[in-house]
Amino acid sequence: MIKIFLTGASRGIGAAIANSLDTPGVALARQATTSHIAADFADSAAPAHAWAEALDQLGGAIDVLINNAGVFEANPISRDDADWVAEWERTMRINLTASAELCRLAVRHWQTRGVGGRIVNIASRAAYRGDSPDHWHYAASKAGMIGMTKSIARGYARDGILAFAICPGFTMTGMAEEYLASRGGDKLLADIPLGRVAMPEEVATAARFCALEAPPSMTGAVLDINGASYVR
Repeated sequence: MIKIFLTGASRGIGAAIANSLDTPGVALARQATTSHIAADFADSAAPAHAWAEALDQLGGAIDVLINNAGVFEANPISRDDADWVAEWERTMRINLTASAELCRLAVRHWQTRGVGGRIVNIASRAAYRGDSPDHWHYAASKAGMIGMTKSIARGYARDGILAFAICPGFTMTGMAEEYLASRGGDKLLADIPLGRVAMPEEVATAARFCALEAPPSMTGAVLDINGASYVR
């Protein structure tokens, strides 16, 4: 049985990923749901605690880590200096540092066991295209996640440790709906050749593929899911 630890599973993309993995042959430990592991990744102690609890739930072994937990909150440069820096650091802590800590724990876990494993990091189109003037911190955190994913892929492939990243554009979650409305939805949709934002289930399909089916030679790959609104 493949044992998977998924973060940020309470709604949106994370909930869709959890549903896609709810199949025979998969054991799933989910973070940030009322009935599963609770963790506030703004707390520096949370990643290690969540990892330990996931290991306990899954019988001492994890085969796949999916980092999906994250925040997307406005941080205009007109804010008070201390508040702007605090929000920058909070976003980095949740979106990037916590994910890095979990990746490190996963790599060391697999090295100790002498087995391979898979990491799937949910990043964002913003990693490559950037984001709004109020979201420098979000774009930077997701760009860092891409760099981290590629470094892990290059550094540990010989150990059978594979790493993938997924970069959604706007996705129809509550978070995206609020942002679309605040920015003038029709104008933003006009920038997406497909004519609509992605559905969480589409991102989940890619995450499940990377977690369970992607061939090892794909390690280091970044998959775009943005309706051709940004192509590389």
